[in-house]
Amino acid sequence: MITPERPDVSVRENEPGPSANGASSEGPAEGITSNARRMDVVDLTAGFGERTIIAGIELAIEPNAVTALIGPSGCGKSTLLRCMNAMHSTARGAFSTGQILLDGEDINARGVDPVLVRRRVGMVFQRPNPFPTMSIYDNVAAGLRLTSGSRAGRHKFDETVERALRQADLWAEVKDRLRNMGGALSGGQQQRLCIARALAVEPEVLLMDEPCSALDPISTAKIEETILSLRKRYTIVIVTHNMQQAARVSDTTAFMTILEAGQPGALVETGPTSSIFDTPTNEVTGAYVSGRFG
Repeated sequence: MITPERPDVSVRENEPGPSANGASSEGPAEGITSNARRMDVVDLTAGFGERTIIAGIELAIEPNAVTALIGPSGCGKSTLLRCMNAMHSTARGAFSTGQILLDGEDINARGVDPVLVRRRVGMVFQRPNPFPTMSIYDNVAAGLRLTSGSRAGRHKFDETVERALRQADLWAEVKDRLRNMGGALSGGQQQRLCIARALAVEPEVLLMDEPCSALDPISTAKIEETILSLRKRYTIVIVTHNMQQAARVSDTTAFMTILEAGQPGALVETGPTSSIFDTPTNEVTGAYVSGRFG
């Protein structure tokens, strides 16, 4: 069985510099272990049955950075996201052509195990979906149990659960009630629990499909703080309809839309977030980010 190469996790010490949105875009601080890997979408076309949802997508996703996918509803942002961790192919009638490269290896190549791909490329969905009959602890440990089984002892599980909850900025709020049901948490806490669950297996890329759309402003701010912290360790791609959120959390923004009725979604423009919002090169991009359509 072939799997995309996974180099040993290493500490990356990048030179600091200003990000597109004005925040520091430096890589992981010294001593922080980074799993982040580069992804490249190459001439991707995908859809269902006879309907093509997206076509000709070309996108480079840098490690230790946040890439925001923006665009009107129905233009294929979520389809693109699901292609990035081999979930699209699980749907009935789904098809795709082109490549999704993770550090240069095509995740859809023959013989690649999609389950292992999804361990390397985690997903957080639009609505919080903790396992309702599991405790907070067991929710976080679920992925590790599937991938490690009996090889991981209790100490390993304890360490992993604490690490993941700390990374998701939830540990301080739940450390004294880990055996309580995950479904009893607030909406924002449930979403951070789902983030912790995805982080427990140490992915290299974290995909987030409108992770704040069902949350109140305070919970949204907490998730955004978590995203900015996580980019020190991971490659992050977030789909959002909130232009202010994209401007706050992303280093790079990719704008997608349907240019003509009946045509598939296309990637119109990609660039540093400040450029996309302040000086877009395409007038359609400018119309969208300024609120004139969408």
